[in-house]
Amino acid sequence: MSEQHLSDDNWIIDDDNESPSPTNPLDSRPWRILIVDDEEDVHSVTRLAMRNVVFKGRPLELLSAGSGREAFELLQQEKDIALILLDVVMETDDAGLRLVQRIREELHNQLVRIVLRTGQPGQAPEQRVIVDYDINDYKAKTELTTQKLFTTVIASLRAYEGLLMIERSRNGLDKILEGATNLYQMHSLREFASGVLNQISAILDVGADGVLCVLHNGKVATSARPAVVAATGGYASLAENAELPDDHVLAPAVAKAFAEKRSQFEHPVDVLFIHTMQGHEFAILVTPPWPLAEIQRSLLEVFCNRIAAAFDNLYLFQQLQNAQEATVIALADLAEFRDKDTGGHVQRVRLLTNAIASVLKQQGKFAAELTPQFMDMVGLASILHDVGKVATPDSILLKPGLHTSDERVLMQQHSPVGEAVLQRAAQMVDGVSYLTYGAEIAGGHHEHVDGHGYPRGLQGDAIPLSARIVAVVDVFDALLHRRPYKEPWPLSETISYLKERRGTQFDKEVVDALLYFVEHEKPDWITGEGH
Repeated sequence: MSEQHLSDDNWIIDDDNESPSPTNPLDSRPWRILIVDDEEDVHSVTRLAMRNVVFKGRPLELLSAGSGREAFELLQQEKDIALILLDVVMETDDAGLRLVQRIREELHNQLVRIVLRTGQPGQAPEQRVIVDYDINDYKAKTELTTQKLFTTVIASLRAYEGLLMIERSRNGLDKILEGATNLYQMHSLREFASGVLNQISAILDVGADGVLCVLHNGKVATSARPAVVAATGGYASLAENAELPDDHVLAPAVAKAFAEKRSQFEHPVDVLFIHTMQGHEFAILVTPPWPLAEIQRSLLEVFCNRIAAAFDNLYLFQQLQNAQEATVIALADLAEFRDKDTGGHVQRVRLLTNAIASVLKQQGKFAAELTPQFMDMVGLASILHDVGKVATPDSILLKPGLHTSDERVLMQQHSPVGEAVLQRAAQMVDGVSYLTYGAEIAGGHHEHVDGHGYPRGLQGDAIPLSARIVAVVDVFDALLHRRPYKEPWPLSETISYLKERRGTQFDKEVVDALLYFVEHEKPDWITGEGH
């Protein structure tokens, strides 16, 4: 740029146009503006002209690049530049125009506002540039007095802010929809709470520390103090406490939110108050590095409504799950009630079934079958393996000796009877339930992998994995403990028995998993010692 151009129209006259600063700016970060020009003087005079400009309480941060290539590299790294004051003619006659194209098409940055400045207006037709390259303005450098530059910059920042708010709103709504979907899939309160905090951080687009509290109301717990269910960042240690201490720095904000039953936005601590239809009350605390903008508050309020609905669904789901578990335990207790000598057999079967499933999962075995649903349900379902014994006559069930061939046939009926009862019950529940797995376990845990078991003589993988696991566990525990017809076996003899029938009566992988668990964990409860 020539000296004549610099002096034309008082380009660097300081008109002292400073935007007033609000007393409580929503965001104290500076507006970032990139000056792209191959003339050092242009950088200097632009900085001089913009040195005192403040917009909405935020100062300007001016970055510099001397070529289109340098600017592109900088824009690849810096994602929050609001405005580019861009020279058209630099290393080539159209370097500025090529940069605009790369910004929009390669970086997919549609937010940054671009003002083209040129000392040679004839080089680029104004209308074509504005339409084709999505720019905010096109100015000859001789036009830009300090006043006009100020007006152009403020108008561009205002446009950027509007686009940014729309983009944040869209992203925030996407996060809300995504987060709500994820929350509906969570099955525990702590998992749910952690998911809430992760989504809150995503909506705010900051690495905010957060702590989620639940006000005890008799349904979640018994104390009147708020309990810390999940915490992140600098508050992570609070998750180890059962309650939020009264003297904690966050306690007053929580208390105020619960007392007034509304959200509190009082930077540096913002509290989101949530009340659910089931009567639960939550306070979610976040401490972002700057005060929340109105759009962020609105998005958080929308998300809180989704959280309330999701938590109610989680609560109802857990109540339904508890009812299912209670039903399963009641059925197992009913079967065990008539056979006093089995003692804690079903509970040990549950523990061992869970243990074997975990070992197989860790070893990468049966990946397609060991689904999260299987892992959640198979242990509890295993206690239903002998529920069909309720139909077995006492004279056979409690006989202190070996059965005759006719008695054995009647005794073996407990397997198909249990399967039929549980299948009928399972059909009354949509999807897969404890009763579904219980039915396949009851009907298959006396099958042998070589096909010589009962009631159907199934072989190998035709026997459900749940039943193959319980087949090993049931025999293992029965041999180790006293029964009406036998004394308890030593652990070494029981293990030898399983090894001898590995691959004939029992699934090889399941036997190996049980032996691995016994050898590495050495649980004393498997023989009843200490329990």
